[in-house]
Amino acid sequence: MNITRVESIRTGDWYDKIEHPSGLQILVYPKPGSHSTYAVFGTRYGSIDTRFRRSDEETDSEVPAGIAHFLEHKLFENEDCDAFARYAKTGASANAYTSFDMTCYLFSCTENVYESLEILLDFVQKPYFTEQTIQKEQGIIGQEIRMYEDDPSWRGMFNLLHALYHVHPVKTDIAGTVESIAQITPEMLYRCYHTFYNLHNMVLCVAGNVDTEKVLEVADRLLKPAEEVRVERAFPAEPDKIVQPYVEEKLPVSFPMFNLGFKEVPEDGGEKAVAETDILLELFASDASPLFRSLLDAGLINESSFGYDYFTGTGYSAVLFSGESRDPQAVAKAICCEADRLRRKGIDPDDFARAQKAVYGRNLSALNGAENIANGMTAMTFRGQELFRYIDMVAEASLENVQQRLNHQLLPEFSALSVILPDESLTTLEV
Repeated sequence: MNITRVESIRTGDWYDKIEHPSGLQILVYPKPGSHSTYAVFGTRYGSIDTRFRRSDEETDSEVPAGIAHFLEHKLFENEDCDAFARYAKTGASANAYTSFDMTCYLFSCTENVYESLEILLDFVQKPYFTEQTIQKEQGIIGQEIRMYEDDPSWRGMFNLLHALYHVHPVKTDIAGTVESIAQITPEMLYRCYHTFYNLHNMVLCVAGNVDTEKVLEVADRLLKPAEEVRVERAFPAEPDKIVQPYVEEKLPVSFPMFNLGFKEVPEDGGEKAVAETDILLELFASDASPLFRSLLDAGLINESSFGYDYFTGTGYSAVLFSGESRDPQAVAKAICCEADRLRRKGIDPDDFARAQKAVYGRNLSALNGAENIANGMTAMTFRGQELFRYIDMVAEASLENVQQRLNHQLLPEFSALSVILPDESLTTLEV
């Protein structure tokens, strides 16, 4: 067993990185004085992985949209009982989620840490699917899909992704469609499970009031060596250009909502690219930026709803903005104009320094929370990145490099605007 101590000179923190004989990578981040523990057992398997090729096969496999999310739901149940009933006995709070790129199972607790960890490692490794349980779940998830279809924020986001992406599966709802999940069979679930839930494709991250040796005691008992199965994702070639610049829909909302995206060619820049983009967005659109103040003063946005994100993963990358506005097109125009101004006149050194300090401080503060640490390490591991290296890249970023990122980010010709408008035909009867 290979154990490496990963230390940060800047923060004074450290964690243990273990290459377990089973094939699983384990990261244990002790936080002395912490009263709680947070654990994530994740696999690099998300909603976009609908077409793939195993290393032991010669042809691609294609599965219905939403199967990763469906599998996440079903793993909590087995022949004897469900995992939540077991967690109730240890007092842990458990959950799971599926994103575009990964599926994660987690718990948090203040006591019975290792008993709860045993439950986590046990149930995720024991799939149990039957025709009857799948039919029941198809009805449950079908209701969930219909619920999201009525969610204006969700609709606005996926309308935007459809406007940005031609063929990449990132534009498809994480839960799939009612039609796609109706195609799921036990055989499909077992196939996807044994492909992506291979321990070599997974990571366990535990942070907080935890001891490495005790974590390994549980792992040694619950994890058996797995034969590695490599998976090659097979995505259709995505054009650089967007599908359409504008899309709107009317829904029962009281105020117009918008999602603005700037599509870009995905790059393999690692922690450096993410750190520089985070600084760029901080100086560009945070509540301390000139853009934010001008939009707020003009009454074009409200302070609570406006947000931004660097949306990037396997085969996709975009900068996203969202919020409420009486004039979404004016907001989009102002964002494009500000990006053009910064390209022509350059970023103010004082604004850069402020943004760099803000991003650096925010990430240092996040190291105080076990949940932030475990979730952050999980996501970074699946992207081939490392937590402390990212923090170093933030601290070492240069104004020149951040300025250069504007050459291929926030370009108006690759932007699309999605707007949700109030449906005036839906009126409320006065009593």
